[in-house]
Amino acid sequence: MKALDRLRAGYQKFSEAYFSGDNLTFKELVAKGQNPEVLIIGCCDSRVSPSIITQAEPGELFTIRNVANLVPPYTHQEDTYHGVSAAIEFAVRHLEVEHIVVLGHSQCGGIRALMESGILGKKDSFISTWVSIAEAAKDKVNAEFPHLSMDEKCHLCEQEALQISLNNLLSFPWVRSKVEAKKLFLHAWHFDLDSGQLTEFIPGEQSKILYHYK
Repeated sequence: MKALDRLRAGYQKFSEAYFSGDNLTFKELVAKGQNPEVLIIGCCDSRVSPSIITQAEPGELFTIRNVANLVPPYTHQEDTYHGVSAAIEFAVRHLEVEHIVVLGHSQCGGIRALMESGILGKKDSFISTWVSIAEAAKDKVNAEFPHLSMDEKCHLCEQEALQISLNNLLSFPWVRSKVEAKKLFLHAWHFDLDSGQLTEFIPGEQSKILYHYK
């Protein structure tokens, strides 16, 4: 079956599940509006869908996806576009989510591009500028673990980049104020594509395996 035919067939199953019979999910979402408690910032990688990984129902997650699940630092620049920052603002200031989860994953192409450095500094590349957000993570991994293989370095950089994104979230004044008031909580998760393991990284504490399929 061709790709679009598969998607059309999938939509038919979706519409039958949610728009026929007694399922009132979307009728309630339309009537009451969206009220998600969780914002997930995930990667564009086609293998890592936040909704599928968490088995979330429609209306449960407000989702941002970008290359390497990065959060840019807060800036006052008015002459550029800030899609990720605008989405974070909408989730925090208007939807008033209670949790933000930055969801990283193994085999991340954006992180590998950063680690291999071939794309960095290319003036005609949007990816180059974007992944440079996590350049400090690359530098830390290279300095502390020069003996590791590229695959191992990429894996560590994926995790270090999560910390950078958490720090960058706190650079947004309306995020920091809610965190300090304990009205908003930040989380960093890493999903391993090989094992299915989901790990939570807590700043200043030991990482915690949330789930590992056996």
